[in-house]
Amino acid sequence: MAKQPSAPATKQIARARAIGSALAQAYPNAKCALNFSNPLELLIATILSAQCTDVRVNLVTPALFAKYRRVADYASAPPGELEKMIQSTGFFRNKAKAIRAACKDIAEKHGGAVPETLSALCALPGVGRKTANVVLGNAFGTPGVVVDTHVLRVSQRLGLTRNKDPEKIEQDLMQLFPAERWTALSHELIQLGRTCCKAPKPRCWECPLQTICPYPNKTKQPAR
Repeated sequence: MAKQPSAPATKQIARARAIGSALAQAYPNAKCALNFSNPLELLIATILSAQCTDVRVNLVTPALFAKYRRVADYASAPPGELEKMIQSTGFFRNKAKAIRAACKDIAEKHGGAVPETLSALCALPGVGRKTANVVLGNAFGTPGVVVDTHVLRVSQRLGLTRNKDPEKIEQDLMQLFPAERWTALSHELIQLGRTCCKAPKPRCWECPLQTICPYPNKTKQPAR
């Protein structure tokens, strides 16, 4: 016999639905901020976005995508050449190494096509669950929860999780929200984190979820 959910779990799910509804209403146009036209471009852009703003990545990728169009182009790119093109995104040597290695694997093991499963993507050098879920949700339409620094912070403040480990937070959110909401939810939480629920000090007086958010240290609008 299936175990019945406890009362707190039922209340948690109800709160999650209210939060999800409020987020969808507040950010109906939330979407991936990285510019791309195919799965390979999104994979490269997401690798570059580590410890870097999406705005900066979008400034770098037009020239990059014009020069390198296939996985073979990245895999065979001279390290110094690729590093120079992505230098402004930070950690450029590690990123260039990861891009070349991932594309080499894609060429050799996946026939040159970006794989479409979480396990296969995570097996690529330099690709973790966050990057894999970005690609799956936005390039392939496969639902996935993306846990970046914004989602980590906002989900904790909203009381959706008590965990600090990104993978555990991902699992918590997957249990609270239906699969068809996972990708959009990620974008909505990220947008909330960028606009209102900032670190270290949120702008609670501007937050569309302030009436249902349990965060104990809510801020008030500064006096003018």
